[in-house]
Formats: sequence, structure tokens, C-alpha cells
Amino acid sequence: MREANTDFEEFVAARSPRLLRMAWLLTGDAHLAEDLLQTALAKVWPKWDKIAIDRPEAYVRRVLVNSHVSWWRRRWHGELPHGELPEPATQADPFEDVVVGQVLAAAVRALPPRQRAVVVLRFFEDLSVEETAEALGCSTGTVKSNTHRALNALRGKLPVRELLLDGGRRDAA
Repeated sequence: MREANTDFEEFVAARSPRLLRMAWLLTGDAHLAEDLLQTALAKVWPKWDKIAIDRPEAYVRRVLVNSHVSWWRRRWHGELPHGELPEPATQADPFEDVVVGQVLAAAVRALPPRQRAVVVLRFFEDLSVEETAEALGCSTGTVKSNTHRALNALRGKLPVRELLLDGGRRDAA
């Protein structure tokens, strides 16, 4: 049992930054991303002995996507604050420094959950059509059609030309 604990801890230490980035791209919120990743890892931990044998990262990615879709369907996103909120932490979100990244992230977040999952897996996680289909539990045709719809939607929303012309500055005229 100690070996399984060590293997899981090593996996989490090695893959958490990438999995957290994927969770952030799915949720669009750093805190929800942390919650999503924690939920996925908690679901995976009891089955780790079986999962670790064959492609554990693919399994965790699928749990992340399924958990996110489940949260979205419930339309409940965790605890609801009430009363006065404390001041936000001073730790800056590393993704907020790049304007182009912000615009892209906002456009991706505006996609429907299935299209968002396809875009994240295909273009941010660099999975093939077949690997994406396996991760989402659907056919390759579904992945292709969702990719096509998502890219068309993104083309209509992203002010790429303006971002390139002004060098990504907010205050450019």
C-alpha cells in the first residue's frame, strides 16, 4: 500500500501543474480549477492501483472533464458567499499577465461545455482526435464536428487582428 501512496504522490507532484492548467481552462477561475482538480484526484485515489497500470493521466483528464460537465449541468458552483467578503489575496493569477491569453480564455469559456472540452483537450493538451474521443467517451466524428463548431465560434469572437496590430496592449489606440 505504501508503494501506491508513493506512486500517487509522485504523479500528483509531477502532473498537477499541467492538470491545474487544464482545469483552469475548463472553469475559467483559479479557485474553481483548484476545486475541480482536487475533486478529480479524490475520485481517482481509491482506484489508483488499477489506474496507474495504463495511462493514468488520460484517466485523470477524463475525470476532470466529466466532473466539470457534471458541475455545469448542476448549475451550482460550490459555496455561495454572503455578507462581506474579505480582501482578495495579493497572489496574482499567472494567466492575467497576458492580454492575448485573457481574450482567448474568455472566448474559450464562452463556448458550450462539450466544445470547450474538445478545444482544451485538442489544442491546449495537444491530444489527437482519437485520444480526445477516448477522453470524452464519444466518436471521432463527434470530436471533429465539435472542433469545427468551436473554431468557427472562436473565429467570430476573437479580435485577433486588433490584438496583433496593437501588440496586445490594452491602451493602444
